[in-house]
Amino acid sequence: MIDFAAANAALGRADGILIVTHSDPDGDAIGSLLGLGNALRAQGIKVACAVDGGVPAFLQFLPHADQVLSTLPGMQADLLICLDANQPERVGQVGAQGMASCSTVINLDHHVSNTGFGDIQLVVPEAAAACEVVFHWLRSLSLPLTVEVAQPLLTGLVTDTLGFRTSNVRAATLQIALELMGPGISLYDIVAQTFEKRPIADLLLWQEVLPSLTLEEGVAAAQIRVEDCWRAGLEPGEDGDLPSLLRSTAESRVAVVFREMKDGSVSLSMRSKPPCDVAQVAVALGGGGHAQAAGATIAGPLQAARERVLPLLHAAANGGSATTRS
Repeated sequence: MIDFAAANAALGRADGILIVTHSDPDGDAIGSLLGLGNALRAQGIKVACAVDGGVPAFLQFLPHADQVLSTLPGMQADLLICLDANQPERVGQVGAQGMASCSTVINLDHHVSNTGFGDIQLVVPEAAAACEVVFHWLRSLSLPLTVEVAQPLLTGLVTDTLGFRTSNVRAATLQIALELMGPGISLYDIVAQTFEKRPIADLLLWQEVLPSLTLEEGVAAAQIRVEDCWRAGLEPGEDGDLPSLLRSTAESRVAVVFREMKDGSVSLSMRSKPPCDVAQVAVALGGGGHAQAAGATIAGPLQAARERVLPLLHAAANGGSATTRS
């Protein structure tokens, strides 16, 4: 349910606003965070933007990315806005602090798996990105689309649709992109920054990991161990966009990368080609996402995680439905 009137009233009542997004943020998470935060700050509203771990390096070109907090040493907000997260657990430690301290929570999202948390719902499952929902919210507030607002929002829209190539892209999505380019935003520059500036560390990670690649029943799978990341010069948990690489193979319908984390858990990054749906698998495992891109974190070790998850993905790749296994 979309309730812009209630959200606008909450903004008007707030003495301080905290905006957060999900841990391990992508372009849509940071784009919506900065697009909304920059728009509200320009109106003289007291706003803090935060995400566990801060802004990833590839998105630090966005305006005011340096103002995003990675931790919250103190809380002085009474309104919490959670962006691009299907459940409250996804907004990490900064979100947990906000939930404990703020009297009102706005839930802005576009995941069909959203659990409906918070006091005010701005959840639009048909939207191609959370940035699309932010765009409509700012329109309801009659706020201008300055460069500082439009560039992050367009970046989120571009990255979450893989350059307007996902199945949820509609004519309305492209119209929003055109409006966001209006202030003089270069679509080419955004694509170059987000898709065409791959660090050599990503390729070194692929070199370490591709020997683990398997292809069974339409599912391409690979695993990343902690030591693979260290050898490539990356922090454990990074995947070098390997899930998208696996999905691009002609033979795969579904792709998954099992990422071993430092605490022994296993983070799953799943991708699919229409009509296969990996969101149902993610939800069954306690995660969430979209039909073509989803994720979850489960108990390790890697081999146990593979034995639990791969049968679910085989079913998703071949027209079945996901059911959990203990």
